[in-house]
Parts: sequence; structure tokens; C-alpha cells
Amino acid sequence: MSSAFKLSVDDVPSDLVGTSNTFFWPKQGTSPWFTSNVGPNLGELGRVNDRNIDFVRIASAVLSADRSVLRSGRMSAWNTREISIEVDVIAVEPWLGVKTELESLLGFLTGDTWTLDFSEAKGECEQIAARAIGASRVVLFSGGADSGAGAILSAHELQGTNSHALVSHFSEKNLAPLQRKLKDETVRLFPNSLSDFFQVHHSRGRTSPEGKPYKKENSTRSRSILFIAIGLAVASVNKLPLWIPENGYASINPPLSSNRRGSLSTKTTHPAFLQGLVRILGKVGAHNELSNPFADLTKGEMFTKVGEAIGVEAASNYLSATTSCSHTGARSFGLKGRIQCGACFGCVLRKASFAASSIPDQTQYLVPAGDQRLERWLESKSVVPAMRDFLSRDLRAQDLATLRLPNDIELAKATELCNRAMAELRSLSL
Repeated sequence: MSSAFKLSVDDVPSDLVGTSNTFFWPKQGTSPWFTSNVGPNLGELGRVNDRNIDFVRIASAVLSADRSVLRSGRMSAWNTREISIEVDVIAVEPWLGVKTELESLLGFLTGDTWTLDFSEAKGECEQIAARAIGASRVVLFSGGADSGAGAILSAHELQGTNSHALVSHFSEKNLAPLQRKLKDETVRLFPNSLSDFFQVHHSRGRTSPEGKPYKKENSTRSRSILFIAIGLAVASVNKLPLWIPENGYASINPPLSSNRRGSLSTKTTHPAFLQGLVRILGKVGAHNELSNPFADLTKGEMFTKVGEAIGVEAASNYLSATTSCSHTGARSFGLKGRIQCGACFGCVLRKASFAASSIPDQTQYLVPAGDQRLERWLESKSVVPAMRDFLSRDLRAQDLATLRLPNDIELAKATELCNRAMAELRSLSL
């Protein structure tokens, strides 16, 4: 069954009949259908390349549709959804030439069948912010441990010679203060390291124009494509390189079992996805200078480098303040703050990385404390049983042969990287 959506930058019609699958992105960014502090022409970010504006719109439509179509089945038996989107772009012609290639790349990302169509709509005029970024690079800064490590290591590398700009994106408001706190701490540790900080709040609303609640699919695997698109948009203003900090093991992301392939495996920083994205954006004339400078490192090795840059005590304080948890359901139990579950893949990898780097972990993890309902919830989210089997032997090159690594990445080196990460995980004695 195919699900069809449209992202529109035009005014919301007074007659709302038939608009339940349309995502309206108004100039001011305040509506039930999109919550955003930037308009659809991204004027608040500066003079953004037109094709990068288009790509932010496309990424926003993809993420919104991905969240709005429920899956059926479980794990590897999840269905392949058919999703069609029509997107308002500034110029249609460039995107028609890469339509099939982009649809295929989105299919690789989410495991679904995508159909893209484009309509020409510039949207209302927006005031262009006079932002000239006096920096040598732009760094994605989510509030996660890898992006936090990336910001520290970028500032350390540039200290005394240049500066960087940090770009954050959030949909849940409780993440915004954490991003600001970590940004401030980065500046405290490396004064004069920050030339600009962009914090973009952009997310699909809860209800359609007709007042019907949107469905919420939690398996969303396209969520970081919007983050990358926003980062490239900022970088396009002064044609700067974009850093996407992610440890190499998480980027390759070998599935813990055959049941965790496809849509359960995040691929937004997978080398094949990033290379495909660079190629497509280059063809349409968008700014496409991006890289993952930590693709050859494990998360524990990234943590070690942070400890070497700022000292073990400061690294413990800083990295412990970041977040890695993929679950927010603990709020259903009345637990407030950024308590992390400790059982999901992100939390387990985080724990192993602290241990491997000999940096004390001060993270607050969820403790059931006799609450059986909470204990059952944690057990349902835990990856530990699957991980025990996964860690029972080292990976071999043939295990990675099916993961579509680009030809310029040697299987032997990728396998060795994954085995170093698995050795860090084994140190936890799961």
C-alpha cells in the first residue's frame, strides 16, 4: 500500500478538505503542521545556496513522511513501505536529473520504496540574515557523545589558528538546553574557538491541517538526514567543509543479528550513504563538502583523544553530560531529566567507551529500584541478549561483505575497526 504526502511552502488554503497528508511550512514557522524557527527559504541562516534550501525541504519531507507511516511486522520482518512525496523546491529541473538516484539512496537509508516528485514554489520572501561565518569549518553538534567529542577535538585542533561554527538541530525541546550547555562548556575549555552557533528547531507537528493526529512511527531511520541537510545549508553560506562526527563502528553499524538488519540498522553516516549523498548534491549544484573525520576510530578511541586533549577529569565531566540513549519512554514512569536507560545499544556502547578509555563515567542511568513495571520496560528495550551472541566471536571480512561498503574502503581495515570496537564492548562482561 502506497502512502502519499506533499510538503508545501504556500499559504495554507482556507478550504482544508483533502490536505490531511500535506505538511505546510509557513514563513514564520509557527503552525500546527511544522514547528520551526527558520522559514522554508532558510533566511535566518544567511544566504544559503538555493539547491541546499531545496535539499532541506526534501529532507524535511522525507523525515515527516517516514514518521507518519506505521510499519507492520517486527525486526527483519518489517514491511517495506511505499512512500510517495511531492516537494516544493525553488527549481525542479536539477532534481529531475537525480530523481531515481535519490530515491534509491533513500531506499538504502530506510529499507523502503520511495517515489519523489517536485513542484516549483519559492515561497514568501524572507529577510536574509547578515551572517558571514568567520570559521574554517562547520561541525554538527547534536548533544550526543560523538558530536561532543567532535566539537572538542575540532576546537583543540584549531586553537590559536582558527575557529569553527557549531550547528544543532532539535525537535524535542528538552534537548535544546543540553546543546547550549555543552556549547558553553566547549567555549570555556577553548576560548575563541566558536565563530557562530546555529540552533535549529524544526519538526513535524502532531496534527494535520484538517485536525487529524498524525501517526507516529518510532523506527525512523531518516532522522539524521535533516540534520545533515541543515549543516550543509549553513556550510554553503561561506562554502565551508562540514564535519559529521561519528565513530567508524557506528557508521558501519554491523547488525547484532540477522533480525536487526534493514530498518533497524541506522545508516545515515554509513560510508555508502555519505558518498551517494555527496555525488547527488554535486550533480544538482548544492554545496556538498562533508566528511566524517573519525571514520577510522572506535567510540572508545574518540573518548581517549578527548581525554588527551582536555585531561581525564574534564573529559569525564564533559562526556558524561552528553546523551546517547535512544529511548525516551522513561518519562512515562515520571522520571525527569536526562536519565539514560543504560540498556539500549547507544547506552551500552557508551558504557564500553568510557571503560575502554579509562575515563570515569558519571552518567545517570536508569535503575528500576524494585519497580517491576520499569524493570520489564528496560528488559524489553535491552540489546544485551543479542549482543552476547554477537560478541561470541570476532567478525570476518565476509561478515561485512553484505553491508555495501564503498569500493575505496578495504574490507580488512573495516573488519579490524569493528573488532576493536567489539573488544571494547566485551570489556563490559555483558
